[in-house]
Amino acid sequence: MDISEDVIARLERAATYGYHRGARDATEPVALSAIALLAVDRPSRAAPLLDWLAEHQSGDGSLGVDAENPTPCWPTAWAVLAWQQANSSRTAGPRFATAVDAALAWMLAAAGEVIERVDTTGHDTTILGWPWVTGTHAWAEPTAMNLLALRHAGRADHPRAREATRLLHDRMLPHGGCNYGNTIVFGQELRPHVEPTGLSLLALAGWHAPDDRVQKSIEYLQRELSARSTTASLCYGLLGLAAQDQRPVDADAWLDAASQRTLARDAAPYKLALLTLARLGTAAPLLPASQQAVLP
Repeated sequence: MDISEDVIARLERAATYGYHRGARDATEPVALSAIALLAVDRPSRAAPLLDWLAEHQSGDGSLGVDAENPTPCWPTAWAVLAWQQANSSRTAGPRFATAVDAALAWMLAAAGEVIERVDTTGHDTTILGWPWVTGTHAWAEPTAMNLLALRHAGRADHPRAREATRLLHDRMLPHGGCNYGNTIVFGQELRPHVEPTGLSLLALAGWHAPDDRVQKSIEYLQRELSARSTTASLCYGLLGLAAQDQRPVDADAWLDAASQRTLARDAAPYKLALLTLARLGTAAPLLPASQQAVLP
């Protein structure tokens, strides 16, 4: 059994689907695991995970971080992505259409707090996006997650999707990459990070930027990724590059190294799912189809 098959096998056999082996089920790793299992043709193993998401959806359409914490609700977008993949499959059909509609309604009603621009902050604080926690400012990663979900649900032309695209572009650093969502503070350009950069590039797949910040972000990932990259950062970085039609020649070797580390430690389902998806490259179901491109 090669290393990628071992990763899938361990993902199938997981007793719970959390951020660490043995940790309680949590919305993000459950959704990512369902997406990964569907992608490698394991629908029977994905089915209980999809049902778990539906069972833990709140009446307003949102999902919290896990069964014991109905808020904050930023993982709702991951559930939409999992259900949407299941709905589009030949075996499941539109089984989760009602769940998707309810989640989208919550997502479109949710928004980050818009605040007045000040000279000490480099990003545009008036662009509407999504926050980690309701009632707070919008940041890059939750906005990227929601944009990705809207695109997969056929809402790429929605005004919130267009606004999210503006926000992600605005939050990219002048020299490439992005972090949690700040750019310049008190005249100092902040440092980029791999994971939010990869997630932002994934959400912006097929979008034509008006300047070179997307290209510089691609170049940043190409410089930073290596066999030493942490698993989540490596996987999101490779998914972001795949969405931009880029794949480093050493990608499989890096994934092998990350897989061996993950399997030797705790075989966390969250990481196993990401490794499975990143291995698929441009065939990963998280990548938006070209016909779902965000309009300018």
